[in-house]
Amino acid sequence: MRAVVQRVSSSKVTVEERITGKINKGLLVLLGVTHEDTSKDVDYMIDKILNLRIFEDENEKMNLSLKDVGGELLVVSQFTLYGDCRKGKRPSFSSAARPEVATPLYEEFIQKAKDQNVVVGTGEFGAHMMVDIANDGPVTILLESNKSF
Repeated sequence: MRAVVQRVSSSKVTVEERITGKINKGLLVLLGVTHEDTSKDVDYMIDKILNLRIFEDENEKMNLSLKDVGGELLVVSQFTLYGDCRKGKRPSFSSAARPEVATPLYEEFIQKAKDQNVVVGTGEFGAHMMVDIANDGPVTILLESNKSF
């Protein structure tokens, strides 16, 4: 499982001129799922993302997590995170999980965040989405559950 995590002052997702998810201060998570991912990957990513200390404390040091600041989470599915561009000019998405594998894990991720009393907004799995991001910092973190980077 891969994620691009951005600290935001606000963010929203629109599908066909309809807002599907909107948050204030918090984290935008672009989430990609691969074939080998399981609930263990979801658990790792939830723990890592909700507890990432990337919000500033009173001394302007990144010491606080989303949970510490009462931040919100916007989760957007993004299979293109598994685009492989090592050969040629057109990405291969063969490592991205098919919807029948990815959708349940995406939904499990969202539910586990909600279970920890986090306000969660979402995109719409498989839809063409417009994502508005007010990246705060900017702060952008790349995560992968298999810890390859």
